[in-house]
Amino acid sequence: MSGQDHLLRHTTFRQLQVFEAVARLGSFTRAASELFLTQPTVSMQVKKLSETLGLPLFEHLGKRVYLTEAGHALQATCAELFETMNRLEMTLADLQGLKKGRLRIAAITTAKYFAPRMLGDFCQLYPGIDLELQVINRQQVIERLSNNLDDLYILGQPPAELDVEAHAFLDNPLVPMAAAHHPLSGKRKIPLKRLLEEPFIMREAGSGTRKAAERLFEAHGLVPKVKLELGSNEAIKQAIASGFGVSVLSRHALSLEGERGPISVLDVKGFPLRRKWYLVYPRGRTLSLVAQAFLQYLPAKSRELMETFSPELSH
Repeated sequence: MSGQDHLLRHTTFRQLQVFEAVARLGSFTRAASELFLTQPTVSMQVKKLSETLGLPLFEHLGKRVYLTEAGHALQATCAELFETMNRLEMTLADLQGLKKGRLRIAAITTAKYFAPRMLGDFCQLYPGIDLELQVINRQQVIERLSNNLDDLYILGQPPAELDVEAHAFLDNPLVPMAAAHHPLSGKRKIPLKRLLEEPFIMREAGSGTRKAAERLFEAHGLVPKVKLELGSNEAIKQAIASGFGVSVLSRHALSLEGERGPISVLDVKGFPLRRKWYLVYPRGRTLSLVAQAFLQYLPAKSRELMETFSPELSH
């Protein structure tokens, strides 16, 4: 049996997917989380692949894993193979028109307040399309974008460090929030300096929302008293509602609670911060018919979403 036959018989596509995730993320644990597998399963798949190839693919130094020379070679091969498979999938979907196909989208966490509805309506228009939506933090979305793992990406700010096409499709106003029973709730034209006298709850470092708020504060020579950092909007909303402090979030984060919920939007000078939601993909990438159809569908759906949100967004 030739070496090529041996690899084809004993290497599975799933093993290559698992290896690629570990290599890209530099962690068996993070790869397991992304692939919805247990860590022992990931370790076993990599071990079997390494045994098939006859060479170690990773070396462990402390808690970090690094690619060996064989690992680097396999990572390059995986990139070529996955890109070829993506092109084949697009070709087959295009041959079938929009009757069948798959749309893969990665979106930052705040997009979960509108993306499922937007995508659900699209799938109703094209019931033969399979949708794969990953809702993760900004850094993870950018990692997936840089590795060209999805068709489209939803971000609050296109990454300046990557060469991408970016289409603005929806307003994303950032507003200060406090508990409904907070002393500032209901007051008009609150000075920005007064807001920053309150304990502040911030998103994690690297968050687009946090960066936008910090730019405003720095422009006025102000520094918030950050008492708590949290990695999700829902956790921040719980902290706000409990009276722990104030925060700045996308107005979309309150789209389900309405005006009578436990959190109120504060009327603070300098707000709202006018931002947009962007649909992003690598510049030069050939989009499938399904992705092109979604881009064409987006403007009309965005207007519908704004009409739905307008009573809540018109603070």
